[in-house]
Amino acid sequence: MNQPGSAPMEMGHDNGRAWYRILTGYQWFVLIVCTLGWAFDTFDQQLFNVARQSAVKDLLASPTPEAVNQAAGWATAVMLIGWATGGIIFGMMGDRLGRAKTMILTILFYSVFTGLSAFSVSLTDFLIYRFLAGLGIGGQFGLGTAMVAESLPDRARPKALGFLQAFSAFGNISAGLIGMLFAWFILQGTLQSQPWRWMFGVGILPAFLVVIIMFWLKEPEKWKEAVAEGKTRKHKAGSIVELFGDSRWRHRAIVGIILASAGVIGLWGIGVFGVDLVQNIFRTRITEEYRQRGEPEQDRLLARRLFQDTKALEAFASSGIQPRNLLTADPKDRDVPLLVAAALTLHASRKPVSTEAALELLDKDQSADGTPLARLDAKRKAQSIDERKRREDMLKQAGDSDLDVQQHVDRIRERTKQIDGYVARWGSIQLLLFNIGAFFGIYAFSMAAGNIGRRAAFAIFFIAALAATVVFFLFVREWYHVLWLAPLMGFCQLSVFGGYAIYFPELFPTRLRSTGTSMCYNIGRYVSAAGPAMLGILSGVVFAGFDEPIRWAGVAMCAFYVIGLLVLPFAPETKDQPLPE
Repeated sequence: MNQPGSAPMEMGHDNGRAWYRILTGYQWFVLIVCTLGWAFDTFDQQLFNVARQSAVKDLLASPTPEAVNQAAGWATAVMLIGWATGGIIFGMMGDRLGRAKTMILTILFYSVFTGLSAFSVSLTDFLIYRFLAGLGIGGQFGLGTAMVAESLPDRARPKALGFLQAFSAFGNISAGLIGMLFAWFILQGTLQSQPWRWMFGVGILPAFLVVIIMFWLKEPEKWKEAVAEGKTRKHKAGSIVELFGDSRWRHRAIVGIILASAGVIGLWGIGVFGVDLVQNIFRTRITEEYRQRGEPEQDRLLARRLFQDTKALEAFASSGIQPRNLLTADPKDRDVPLLVAAALTLHASRKPVSTEAALELLDKDQSADGTPLARLDAKRKAQSIDERKRREDMLKQAGDSDLDVQQHVDRIRERTKQIDGYVARWGSIQLLLFNIGAFFGIYAFSMAAGNIGRRAAFAIFFIAALAATVVFFLFVREWYHVLWLAPLMGFCQLSVFGGYAIYFPELFPTRLRSTGTSMCYNIGRYVSAAGPAMLGILSGVVFAGFDEPIRWAGVAMCAFYVIGLLVLPFAPETKDQPLPE
């Protein structure tokens, strides 16, 4: 019987059996545990993508669409920085202390701090939790792929690593299903608000995998031998100096970093924001349906009553309804939410609430883009004065509602529940379909890489990812577009990640494998951390004057896929080659 970590006989003695038939029971155990560790890792990643927009919307003091998009971009960037940092730190620890021991720490980090994200009270502590969760998320990939590469026979290695990466899609799909479940809870009235907290709470579940690893997963024999050999030859395991000091490993590390940067920016700087685009599309659609039903007029009449009746204002203030949930006839008009917010601010400050006082407050704090009126130039000051006149006239318009304040509160609460549930459901559907496509894309890459080589496979799938992403961001508008464009983009974008799982461990010797793999994958994340921030700037500033600016920002970001194509001539081909030592 094979010892833990040893390989059965290679091809020539295994009668040409399929790769999965030449594995021992323990090697299957290693593959399953590492696959689960990475699948749970991606589960926590995608919970963040599902819940990101609603979380930052609740945590921002003034959640305008532009502010939400930018904050969501920064939250993603912070997580990616943590991801990159953790990948490098835990990658080096994996080469020095052992794969299994370090894997325990990574799983605890990403599960516990994802769970703690549920208790965020501000955007600041939310970002801190996402950074700390990112540390663990970043470490798992390099450790898992190194352990599988070293524990399984050479002939089984590419397909097994493709298997590991492909099944990460099931973690992503599970997060989409969790999002759909909580969307259903919202629509049923089981959850009244902030379902994102419950979603992040679920993210602590992977911590239980640690128990299995602690008691049954052993260090690979190849790693033990490399560490012992390093002590006699003075090759330090996990040495950054050797990785970048030796020209052979330095060249491979730089190629891997550039390859990873292209794919990671494509996914985390563009692809994951497909959820935000779909949510924006369906939020606009259902909100417009409520506008057609006359809801903005009812909200205007409520605002008018709040300025006339102190008891009505007190009742509304105690209801927990946020002013941002009030509707206006024109989607670009924010007068009703701003006036109600001003009235609530005055009431909380124990100041008299009047139209004039509210308008004065808005002149100081909310004129146009938030600049105090005294600092505006003449043209913009005139526009701000026009805004003030329009708001004053709106409150003076005749009319009254037959509903009392509690009926208004119930009406708005039900409307908000329906909108949030509808939007969350379609965001989860998009993520679910995206990752179903991802599963097949990752496995397609492993098939192609085995037949035509690693470099040719990367070239084909980088071009496919660029084309599919442009098509998605330009043309997705209807529900039936989501049904085929989301899986197509997932298939193409995630396919190259199957390549990373296969290719990166083949570039480095055992003593540097976890460090080198993590370095490629995670230095790429430092670079890619600018991607979400850049998308936020493009959508919130550069293309802010366009309708649906996130579409054009996504298309512009697709240029990063070209970087992956340009580095391929310098990438070594590893097809049919043994692991370097």
